[in-house]
Amino acid sequence: MLRPTVLVDPSEVEFSAVRAQGAGGQNVNKVSSAVHLRFDIPASSLPDDVKARLLNARDSRITHEGVLVIKAQRHRSQDMNRTDAMARLQELVDAVATPPRVRRPTKPSYGAKQRRLEGKSQRSEIKSLRRPVRD
Repeated sequence: MLRPTVLVDPSEVEFSAVRAQGAGGQNVNKVSSAVHLRFDIPASSLPDDVKARLLNARDSRITHEGVLVIKAQRHRSQDMNRTDAMARLQELVDAVATPPRVRRPTKPSYGAKQRRLEGKSQRSEIKSLRRPVRD
């Protein structure tokens, strides 16, 4: 099944460089290679239904104001981290682009009901045969 593509406008995304965590040798305290991506969901040009599903998503990266913050620090270069953050944002938007399917309640078929009752009666018969015999 093809997913509808909703592209994120790069001009609506704000990047800021921060220092990455973890081991890094001599450069760890000098180079800001990690990237914080900030995406304001309510002010974006995404369709309203996609915005609503994004805001309703239980994601700790979304603030109370509706700003999505993604920290990318997988790579050693800032440019690659920026590309990684954009890819993760697009992946998140693609995940909510498709509306969830509506669940229609179903009922068990007549045959399924009969099989269930037959199994219950067989089990009842087995248990009744375990009782002591009465004269």
